Amino acid sequence: MFGIYLKRELGRRKKAALVIALGLALGIALVITVSSVSAGMSKAQDKVLQSLYGLGTDMTVTKARSAPASGGSGGPSFKFGAKSSSSTKQSSDRVMTQGGQALKSTLVTKVAGQKGVASAVGALSLDVTKVDGSFTQGKAKTTTGSGSGSNSGGQGQPGGGSGSSGGGQPQVQGGGANFNVNSYSVVGVDVAHQGLGPLASMKITSGRTFTSSGTAAKVAVVSKSYAKEKKYKVGSTFTISGTKFTVIGIATPDSSESTTDLFIPLKLAQTLGDAKNEVTTIYVKATDSQQISTVKKEIQANISGTTVTTSADLASTVSGSLSTASSLATSVGKWLSLAVLAAAFLVAALLTSSAVSRRVREFGTLKALGWPSRKVTRQVVGESMVNGLIGGALGIVIGVGAAYAVTAVSPKLTAQLGATGGGGGMGGGPGGGGPGQQSTQNTLEIALTAPVSLTTIALAVGLAVTGGLIAGAMGGWRASRMRPADALRSVS
Repeated sequence: MFGIYLKRELGRRKKAALVIALGLALGIALVITVSSVSAGMSKAQDKVLQSLYGLGTDMTVTKARSAPASGGSGGPSFKFGAKSSSSTKQSSDRVMTQGGQALKSTLVTKVAGQKGVASAVGALSLDVTKVDGSFTQGKAKTTTGSGSGSNSGGQGQPGGGSGSSGGGQPQVQGGGANFNVNSYSVVGVDVAHQGLGPLASMKITSGRTFTSSGTAAKVAVVSKSYAKEKKYKVGSTFTISGTKFTVIGIATPDSSESTTDLFIPLKLAQTLGDAKNEVTTIYVKATDSQQISTVKKEIQANISGTTVTTSADLASTVSGSLSTASSLATSVGKWLSLAVLAAAFLVAALLTSSAVSRRVREFGTLKALGWPSRKVTRQVVGESMVNGLIGGALGIVIGVGAAYAVTAVSPKLTAQLGATGGGGGMGGGPGGGGPGQQSTQNTLEIALTAPVSLTTIALAVGLAVTGGLIAGAMGGWRASRMRPADALRSVS
């Protein structure tokens, strides 16, 4: 009897049922869309952090930044000596540990032994500035400073021409000069533990990666963007401070652009950077991702003179359209969806109550025939539940469609990476680029997606049922208060 009556009443009131279902559908669809976009934002932020940290890294340990020495120039200097007054081609490399901050390699083992640490790996980030060209008269000495000049006479600016140069920009003093400056980033990786650290978020797309036994091999893995710029391929060679390297692999980051140009074995990087038994960054993986803050405190308490940076710390420095959109999705979007959903529930309840009020004769007659109030209430709640489920189904279709539309369009979001105050290149990730490259490499572009999870679908079904129950409760309460006499009055 319940099913037959339910089917007949829903068939008679298709328009009212559709209005209630659509109201619930819009609220549920908005919740699905906002939840999916928020999940996409979180996924995009994870990609940004992976491009800096490396896959699986929970935190990094770097040397606490100290005040610069007074009177220091703050940048590289180069010395060239011409053999004669005629034009002479010369080249010089300046290799410096990034940020000038380094830790003893023994600290890697000490960090790995801390409570809550699953593994720790060290890496050395270097900035390499290469100057090459010709010098035509006397002796030339390139220093770091500020000022302006031309490529002839007293001063010459890198690349020739005239103009100004800021502090830290190499200049040549002495004779006329015509030379180029090339700055790039190098990271020395522990070839025996490549699953953690800066190379972990890179995928080898050509050639191969390092072998665990190749600690002294003069080989390199080059990022795809740098290889394209320099026209490197597997088998190409290049030289850093007189050491010749062979490219064995081209690596592509899992997301966005790489913040490192070249990867070489850690021991060779330490030799080139005059940093024997030193690292600039220690990558740490915790045994429990829920206890990262506790592990951070443990390391800070037991290892002085270091800065511990977690993924949450680094995420707080990310700005740009990704950060703005994420804030809107998690704050404005969340409250907007809740407001719309609450309004949909209220409208459904009011429409159901109004529909019950127009059925006074029907329910009064049923009570006169002997139907108890609970049976009338059950009938109204049953109708509301069906309306809620129909609204939930429509909401899921609309919400999933909107989420897939966002994924199909894949709008581009940018993320600017700020400094965290630690040493060793934490401002732009390990090997965050040399002079003149930092600002470009610290801006990453991420394609937004809106993945729909089973949890989100389950939430939508739960909201549909909740909406039906709320509307049914309101309508059932109104129907239970009707008496047989109300039916007689409605006839007159």
